[in-house]
Amino acid sequence: MDNSHRFEQLRSQVQPAVASKLMEFQLLGIDSVTEKELWDFLIKKKWKKLKEEMKLYEIIQEVLSVKASDYISFATIEAYKTTEFSFDNEDELKELLK
Repeated sequence: MDNSHRFEQLRSQVQPAVASKLMEFQLLGIDSVTEKELWDFLIKKKWKKLKEEMKLYEIIQEVLSVKASDYISFATIEAYKTTEFSFDNEDELKELLK
């Protein structure tokens, strides 16, 4: 069973911790993060390589220990991965290299 399915079963129980973390992000001025984006970060980054089954309290602890800087770094890298650069226009390339 993959990690996303394993954690999806506990998502409703962990939701208050996720909401608390989102409120913390808002206090730090990071308003654009959604619950789904934070959940994706947890699955893709924090829980990517788990060797054993995590208990509910460990999952909640992981959610609450997320640092804003870690999330922002992850989101930036994900944005670079999905961005397609087009260098068809030579003027755009020159503008980029200024």
